[in-house]
Amino acid sequence: MRHFCFIIGLLLGLVSTAQTQEQLSLNEYLGFVKQYHPVAKLADLNLTAAQAKLLKSRGAFDPKVEVDWKTKNFDSKEYYDILNSTFKIPTWFGVELKAGFEQNEGEFLNPQNNVPDDGLYAAGVSVPIGQGLFINKRMAELKQAKILQNLTQAEIELQVNQLLYDAVNTYFNWYLAYQEVKVFEEFKTNAKVRFDGIKSRALAGDIPTIDTLEAKIIVQNRDLSLEQANLDYTKASLELANFLWFEDNLPLELAPNVTPEQLDNLAIDDVLGTNLLQLESFEIENHPKLQALNLKIDQLEVNKRLKAEMLKPQLDLNYNFITQPVNELQGFNTNDYKAGIYFKLPLFLRKERGDLKLAKVKLNQAELDLNYQRLQLRNKINATQQAINSYNKQLETYQTIVSNYGQLLSAEERKFSFGESSVFLINSRENKLIDAQLKQISAVGKLLKTKSKLFNVLVNEINLD
Repeated sequence: MRHFCFIIGLLLGLVSTAQTQEQLSLNEYLGFVKQYHPVAKLADLNLTAAQAKLLKSRGAFDPKVEVDWKTKNFDSKEYYDILNSTFKIPTWFGVELKAGFEQNEGEFLNPQNNVPDDGLYAAGVSVPIGQGLFINKRMAELKQAKILQNLTQAEIELQVNQLLYDAVNTYFNWYLAYQEVKVFEEFKTNAKVRFDGIKSRALAGDIPTIDTLEAKIIVQNRDLSLEQANLDYTKASLELANFLWFEDNLPLELAPNVTPEQLDNLAIDDVLGTNLLQLESFEIENHPKLQALNLKIDQLEVNKRLKAEMLKPQLDLNYNFITQPVNELQGFNTNDYKAGIYFKLPLFLRKERGDLKLAKVKLNQAELDLNYQRLQLRNKINATQQAINSYNKQLETYQTIVSNYGQLLSAEERKFSFGESSVFLINSRENKLIDAQLKQISAVGKLLKTKSKLFNVLVNEINLD
């Protein structure tokens, strides 16, 4: 029910800010992105296209029926009537099984086309002895199409991961902007309360009236800071809305009362799978990027084999038994046949040798790229791990600094209440505390962005439970 109400709130964007605020959690947000974002849907279409290419390449092995009929009549004479029909079954290793029927007649029929009145049946085979026996163009295209399907799946994982990485960073920017708004709201409230107190004491003659002016200036500065923070938060909210979609490609609007949830390391690690302890079981060879490169190498291997096959001479053998009474098995006579040999060989093979050399170069380039990407991936993972550890330590230090500045401000306010301090000193302490809190938020941002980078480098599956 809560999830349904949240969707309605996003769609309408009419919920008043005076009502209870609704939190949009990181895993809810990523669930919307993964399921409904147009880029995620485009990734699925790429897989459909790869499946269509595989279906198309399999079509090269479909049985075929061919009928060729020609007739000519002129001056009340039938010059010729030629019917030639063939049924062909391509096989994997280049061998083609054939069966056919021909029936020809006419006064001016070419003698080689003379057949019995009932027609002539044939059954035989075409075998490439040289080029094309173990691999040919249609075999290579089918193998590459099968590889392409797996390659597309790996590329989809990378594409969706990049989308989620951008979405996560946008959510983190939204979260950090919201944290700054809360900081300035708190200090604006404190400044207003302090101004009202100083104003009352000045009217009572306890303190100089000039102190009210300084306190008023502080309130105005806090107003300006809060206004800028609200502007940054609004921009971050609009950027976040770019990733929010619903069914039927319907973009969602972020309602004014929707805010980010409070993030902690355990929750983020659970959603993004960025717990450093989990990296011990990480297998780098299972990384989609390396899998994609390996699959591209497999495609290039097939292409190299095909180009090497082109160096062989083309030598095709055709043999067909022919008979008239097809319904009688004993009607086949080995002395009745049609046979032929086709031979072709370029004398210098310069085109073929050049194609093979280029295929080998592309394969070597792909293998070098694989080795480079593997090393780069390892280094990125190690660097990100070190950065996360460093930012965790920095964040702990900033938390201590913020606590210490808070104590100094509290002490200064107590001294002011005893008449032993001034508004100037309180403002100075408060400015340092604000600066420390903003640096703490910045440190949180660096840690969050580094975790999202690790998520992007590892290409993790998000946990939406």
